[in-house]
Amino acid sequence: MSRERISQGSEFEQTIGYSRAVVDGRWVLVAGTTGFDYSTMTISDDIVEQVDQTLANIDDALTRAGSGADEVVRVRYLLADGD
Repeated sequence: MSRERISQGSEFEQTIGYSRAVVDGRWVLVAGTTGFDYSTMTISDDIVEQVDQTLANIDDALTRAGSGADEVVRVRYLLADGD
């Protein structure tokens, strides 16, 4: 069984070998996704815009992995400040 790494342009992908997602057999594992917009290399100060961008980043990684949000079986999220 081979693994495929899905990258999105984060500096961490090169410096520490991080990948946005890894396809391992029938599983797609997505991790460490933030609201960073890789097309503009910026992150908004607005939490709603960050969430929208985070979900877009996850959707992009899943799509590139041959999957989609309708196949997600588990989600964990961290929000540093709920206010």
